[in-house]
Amino acid sequence: MISPEQILLTGGSGRLGTELRALLPGIVAPPRAELDVTRPDTIEAALERYRPALVVHAAAYTNVAEAEVDRRSCWQVNVEGTRNLVRALVSRGIKLVHISTDYVFDGTRGGYREDDPVGPVRNFYALSKLVAEEVVRVLDRHLIVRTSFRPREWPYPVAFADVYTSQDYVDVVAPKIALLLQRCDEVQYHTLHVATERKSVYELARRRKPDVVAGSKRDAKVQLPDDISLDISRWTELETRWQS
Repeated sequence: MISPEQILLTGGSGRLGTELRALLPGIVAPPRAELDVTRPDTIEAALERYRPALVVHAAAYTNVAEAEVDRRSCWQVNVEGTRNLVRALVSRGIKLVHISTDYVFDGTRGGYREDDPVGPVRNFYALSKLVAEEVVRVLDRHLIVRTSFRPREWPYPVAFADVYTSQDYVDVVAPKIALLLQRCDEVQYHTLHVATERKSVYELARRRKPDVVAGSKRDAKVQLPDDISLDISRWTELETRWQS
């Protein structure tokens, strides 16, 4: 197993990063002032200082609606930042776990497997994450984790009843990813879907906000998929084995 002290995490102050720091005490998660993926010099300095056995790339621009307006910032973080990290790792032989998204699929049918064709994407955020995946595949030692999560509490008065997903709340998903990080040297795949069962976004929202109102994606400010649910059979097999 990989100990938390051997793991270097980008995006440690983000939603997932915050959960991982609590679940994996000792994980190395420098603040952005020290490790900024848009600044290659900080990546080099962090790798030299901490000498990790594993790098987990969770830093990302994740505001889907704002990405349509501020495309430059989204691209700078999600694509150029990932490219900077890959360039620093390519000669070091350090494994990279890259946190990606279900949005790399078009979302017309759901139940997507890891080896299903990706795209065509529905929005600019999805495009940036899809391009970042292809950048990561330059590395011999990599694992792309496609996942999706919400904050611990549902933050909106409305939830879409016509969008289907495998996402869950971050405190449900993060323990799965924490387990995966410690055992990732045992994973033979290069891509893995880590999520939960298929449900509508409205059904998910009601679990923690019973008074949420059902809405439609027609009212969204950005184009959204119909069914972006993931096939998680690979992950289920691994999780069952490790927890038995």
